[in-house]
Amino acid sequence: MKILLTGGGSGGHFYPLIAVAQKIEKIIRKNHLLEPEIIFASDSPYDKKILLEENIRFLKLPAGKLRRYFSLLNFIDFFKTILGVLLALWKIYLEMPDIIFSKGGYAGFPVLIAARIFRIPLIIHESDIAPGKANSFAASFAKRIAISFEETAKYFSPEKIALVGNPIRTGIMGGSFSEAKDMFQLENVGNEFKPPIILILGGSQGAKKINDVVLEILPELILNYQIIHQAGEKNIQEVQAIADVVLNKPSPIEIGLGKSSANRYHGYGFLNEIELRNGYFAADLIVSRASAGAIFELAARGKPSILIPLIGSAQDHQRKNAWAYAATGAAEVIEETNFSPHILLSEIKRLIENPQKMEKMKTSALNFSKPDAAEKIAEEIISLALEHND
Repeated sequence: MKILLTGGGSGGHFYPLIAVAQKIEKIIRKNHLLEPEIIFASDSPYDKKILLEENIRFLKLPAGKLRRYFSLLNFIDFFKTILGVLLALWKIYLEMPDIIFSKGGYAGFPVLIAARIFRIPLIIHESDIAPGKANSFAASFAKRIAISFEETAKYFSPEKIALVGNPIRTGIMGGSFSEAKDMFQLENVGNEFKPPIILILGGSQGAKKINDVVLEILPELILNYQIIHQAGEKNIQEVQAIADVVLNKPSPIEIGLGKSSANRYHGYGFLNEIELRNGYFAADLIVSRASAGAIFELAARGKPSILIPLIGSAQDHQRKNAWAYAATGAAEVIEETNFSPHILLSEIKRLIENPQKMEKMKTSALNFSKPDAAEKIAEEIISLALEHND
């Protein structure tokens, strides 16, 4: 059995594919089926280490990004897409997978063309409320369409869709008090983290707007809270340098003696699975962008959140995702146009000081969550692949 996964351009596409691949392997072992060959086709491997760990082979196919604004890169990427389609036709003809699973995104478009021409069974998954261009294109010839939000159903043929949620990695679940305490050097009183912990997530690339607002109120934040801040790999050096100045970072000796609250700030470029699961475990409240991946992880962990949807995201999907999730009672939303230091600080304070509200948000998040999304998709992939093999 040969299974080809595609999509990419961001962690929001890549990590759900990994989650599904993990469940495919688990189901195969459980049912004593022949070990499948899993291939990831995209313009970039995104994370070579994870692909290696999961025994997933990378198939490079160039792809051009279609921007909704004028850019000379659109001209260049047009020819890159043409090249990607030609290479996809050749390489996928040689591979001839039993099934293709696409998460959408520009990087998967050449594969979708090949899937249609070669009539390879295709399953697509739409993470966001409003479907992207690649999934809208593929919907007419896809065998199955998995969706994350109920509101997305109106965009697709009802006989093809299944509401499953967004696949999340098993590695971000769990965590422990001792592991989180040691990993982030957190303060605690007995078996509780005190002061409360705020986890700030800017997405896989970080978010400069969120970073700037957090840095502006950092002295006030650390008076009452501990901060775990994922600022983005490209931003972390600047963010950490500013934080050190703003907080008048004490010497290691002073930190050891507990003479300053400056050690309550913990900045990271990127949180790996182990760090992320322990960050989720420790956090009382999370400030995050509103990608579908982030929302479904927050829901699975039952964490109250403040969402800051990205302005200008494709099809305005982050804003639509955020308000749909907030309607369940699991989150509060601050529009980026209103996102100021004063508003963020007051919103954090309002929620942390209202334990009843926080508990209701936690319950709403867990009620919204669909932790078995990856397993449901994996089961359907295997079923269609076996059917195609017969």
